Amino acid sequence: MHHLPPLINDLSLILISAAIMTVLFKKLKQPIILGYLVAGYLVGPYFPTQGFMEAVPEPVQDIRSSLFHVKDQASIATWSEIGVIFMLFGLGLEFSFKKLIKVGKTALITASFEIGFMILIGFVVGQMLGWGRMDSIFLGAILSMSSTTIIVKAFDELKLKGRTFANIVFGVLVVEDLIAILIMVILSSIAITHAFSVGSFVDTSLRLGFFLLLWFLMGIFLLPLLFRKFRDVLSDEILLLVSVGLCMFMVITATKVGFSAELGAFVMGSILGETTKGNKIEHLTLPVKDLFSAVFFVSVGMRINPAILTEYFGIIVLITIVTVIGKFFGTALGAMLSGCGIKNSSRSGMSMAQIGEFSFIIALLGESLKVTGPQLYPIVVAVSAITTFTTPYLIKLGE
Repeated sequence: MHHLPPLINDLSLILISAAIMTVLFKKLKQPIILGYLVAGYLVGPYFPTQGFMEAVPEPVQDIRSSLFHVKDQASIATWSEIGVIFMLFGLGLEFSFKKLIKVGKTALITASFEIGFMILIGFVVGQMLGWGRMDSIFLGAILSMSSTTIIVKAFDELKLKGRTFANIVFGVLVVEDLIAILIMVILSSIAITHAFSVGSFVDTSLRLGFFLLLWFLMGIFLLPLLFRKFRDVLSDEILLLVSVGLCMFMVITATKVGFSAELGAFVMGSILGETTKGNKIEHLTLPVKDLFSAVFFVSVGMRINPAILTEYFGIIVLITIVTVIGKFFGTALGAMLSGCGIKNSSRSGMSMAQIGEFSFIIALLGESLKVTGPQLYPIVVAVSAITTFTTPYLIKLGE
């Protein structure tokens, strides 16, 4: 008999379970991301094999253990990291300086106020819970990030695109995505030096600015020239290969000069998004992004540990309440400070009251740098799942 490598078995299991759960959640008119998290939990290591599973015949338990259980979790972690890269590459393709200029000062003021407000609130809550300084800092950064994916899908389902408050939210999300990249760089610097210094911040910001300026200048002058020169041979297949290759090249370059892989992916996406082929590249890479994003979110669900959730139930409830109320007030007050009316500001605040994919990435960053405790990531996953569920209802109730 031929034996499949465990990775192929695991990947097929992840995709099949994700497909079943997303169809089910779509039928129930619930956010698809919740389906991914549930699918990950069902095939993950923390799905209970005792309790109600004891009532299941032993042969069925053996089948579940051998076929319906992810074994090579290290390889799946690698696949999920690729998912993060493609998610940020996709966000970069959607990001445009033209869009940022169009939304003007409203998005900038609102996003800056909301992020600063939530970082402060999160840090204070972490300190009140008795957590260490780094855990508290990362908690604040995690709570400051809303979910572009969840909000866009919710607006699509509720047919709210084009409304004034929806345009404000989209503008804030664009600015938030950009600030998130800088926050991750700053957090990495703080984690390494174990202290925040003005000199370190200025040095990191200057290096980041130089890195971005260099590559955007190359993107403005070099890539358009290459696309024009080889436009006759740039079929969809070749354009896809070139785009993904450039993304991976920038990922490697960014890591070599001391920045994150996520930053490299986002920068290359932004560069390609400004070219004449930007829309075409976004269309071609969308299935790739969706596929690897599914693997990422399922891998997140695999890390849901009921024992930890039970142990930190009170903290999860507290942080969920802080997230919803804090992001509502932070966004609404920021929007009002920028000159928006109370109605649009309030509806914007209700729309932003969740944490999502960037929060996972920041939590993973703290874990990979070994500066946060083991409780932070599963708590973030639980809070994200709850606020993902409540987002569509909060948007409906916003008016």
